[in-house]
Amino acid sequence: MDSESTVALPSSRPPETGIRRFKMVRTVTAMILREMTTTYGRSPGGYLWSLLEPIGGIMILTLIFSAGLRLKSPSLGVSFAMFYATGLLSFTAYVRVQAKVAMSITYSRSLLRYPAVTFVDAILGRFILNALTMTIIIVIVTASIMALFETRAVIDLPSIALSLAMAYTLGLGIGSLNAYLMPVFPIYGSVWSILTTPLFFVSGVIYIYEELPHAGQQILWYNPLIHITAMMRKGFYAQYDAGFVSPFYVFSIALICLTVGLILIRRNYRMIVDQSY
Repeated sequence: MDSESTVALPSSRPPETGIRRFKMVRTVTAMILREMTTTYGRSPGGYLWSLLEPIGGIMILTLIFSAGLRLKSPSLGVSFAMFYATGLLSFTAYVRVQAKVAMSITYSRSLLRYPAVTFVDAILGRFILNALTMTIIIVIVTASIMALFETRAVIDLPSIALSLAMAYTLGLGIGSLNAYLMPVFPIYGSVWSILTTPLFFVSGVIYIYEELPHAGQQILWYNPLIHITAMMRKGFYAQYDAGFVSPFYVFSIALICLTVGLILIRRNYRMIVDQSY
């Protein structure tokens, strides 16, 4: 036999990892499209409501603190609207992603009975869509405020991107852990709702960390959300240092929660999917 005939020809088929990656991308894309249709409807009006919610919150905060409390200026800058927007939007970015990811298994339970769809697909679909939606909302709202009001904001994109990365990663991590805890322990959902109600007031949405007394700073430093809101404000106010912020701390909590959550879901996957509650 001729030596050339023994040379193996390269296979025209894609490698197994490539096939799995393609299937995962296709499935996650389908999950995103399904989420868009069911959550926002087939008309642009659904997205409009996503914009109106943070805009309404910013308007209420601006009226209360600028008119109701007779404050002459916000803690940073000259615009109450921009000050509250930077706090509220970064806070909402975490809250929205966490809540959506936490319900991803329950929401897609009927689809998860098919072998082609995994719990990772369900989590990624909801995470990607809501992270992108919140990013669009933040861009539109902050750009509109800068166009309509005198803000004197100086945009620092790396700081804004870091704040959003922390918010989305923390939302993914805690949401994944809650995706296991909420269906397995039904009372946990009520307890979680009660425990997290004060987060709005202890996360630096309506004030900055440096205004707190020393004792309050020592306690609230351990709230990862106050790091997120401070980093977002650093991205709009050049004079704000936010030296207390620790991205390592926030990402560590996020990754620990994500790892534990995924391990627990994987071990109890069928029980969660088949459980009726």
